[in-house]
Amino acid sequence: MTVRESGDLAVPAIREDFPVLEREFDGTPLVYLDNAATTQTPQQVIDAITEYYERYNANVHRGLHHLSQEASVAYEDAHDRVAEFIGAGGGREELVFTSNTTESENLVAYAWGLNELGPGDEVVLTEMEHHASLVTWQQIAKQTGATVRYIRVTDDGHLDMEHAKEVIGPDTAMVSVVHVSNTLGTINPVDELAEMAHAEDAMIFVDGAQAVPNRPVDVEAIDADFYAFSGHKMAGPTGIGALYGKKAILEDMEPFNYGGDMITKVTFEDATWNELPWKFEAGTPRIAQGIALAEAVEYLEDIGMEAIARHENELAQYALDRLGEFDDVETYGPPAGEERGGLVSFNLASVHAHDLASILNDYAVAIRAGDHCTQPLHDKLGVAATARASFYVYNTPEEIDVLIEAIDDARELFA
Repeated sequence: MTVRESGDLAVPAIREDFPVLEREFDGTPLVYLDNAATTQTPQQVIDAITEYYERYNANVHRGLHHLSQEASVAYEDAHDRVAEFIGAGGGREELVFTSNTTESENLVAYAWGLNELGPGDEVVLTEMEHHASLVTWQQIAKQTGATVRYIRVTDDGHLDMEHAKEVIGPDTAMVSVVHVSNTLGTINPVDELAEMAHAEDAMIFVDGAQAVPNRPVDVEAIDADFYAFSGHKMAGPTGIGALYGKKAILEDMEPFNYGGDMITKVTFEDATWNELPWKFEAGTPRIAQGIALAEAVEYLEDIGMEAIARHENELAQYALDRLGEFDDVETYGPPAGEERGGLVSFNLASVHAHDLASILNDYAVAIRAGDHCTQPLHDKLGVAATARASFYVYNTPEEIDVLIEAIDDARELFA
């Protein structure tokens, strides 16, 4: 795989790395535009998984034999590599492998929230939060007596930062905010929100599921206390995610899960915990997935995260322009011309999003339809569902043209 000297993506060469993109359905080439849900996996990452199972499949931290030692080193190095990718200077001690962003949210909510929150404390979310954040903190608040408050979303899809200044106050204990909205494509000013939270001695948790895959992220520059993301949204395998946490905070937290490898000593009366990050990785961990996630990081860095961010924004802008040609299509989120994540949610008048997605599937165009795990946000938008086209490193403007042609045919069908 090569990258053009100009810094733009060599998309034809990149596409060759993804075997699934060669698929056809009834002779029609696949157009995969559901990347905000799950990206496709390059051959390099597939090979890393295969190599683990073919060459050194063994449990980590449990054996003195060659295979276990090789697996342990590779798994530990994967933590360091992923930590470096997001600017975590503490390396593996600040990077816990989880199954996904949702588990990372729950880890913090249960290991920190249940112990630290109580009546009078407030957890501040936004109206554009994914259910992984909203439902988790909502339920923890019910158990602890804390209160959940929400930062408003403006009509043009931004956070109301003046309202944020009002909501984040002396009673705030945690601010949990999505970095890039999976429905609106909005890129939130998480560094400003972190500053607001810390000014009130509160912590901030950033959901980076839609940010880490497609733009440079520096958790220390953001000054995030916690930051989470998922491998399957960044050219990695399913079943693996990561939680960054500041070392001092993670050291003070109690474990969320108990079992093998997260202990130092066990007696019939009590137990003591292992060092970071193993303290939070109970049982046989996600070995192959963690190693493959590090390979995905290598793959993305070879392309260049700045270039990926530009590419996705350009595709989103092109999609907005093409959708803007239709008088009966409504798009959601920041307007055309403003930088956004690589996705566009929209609705075609008189055609339900699910029906539209089904028709597009007949054209081998894969999109997402529904509430995208943001039901309260859709309630605020006044719609039950939206269609969402989301882009990644291998997508092209020509594929967006196919999407537009299919939407046009759907209009004719329902007319």
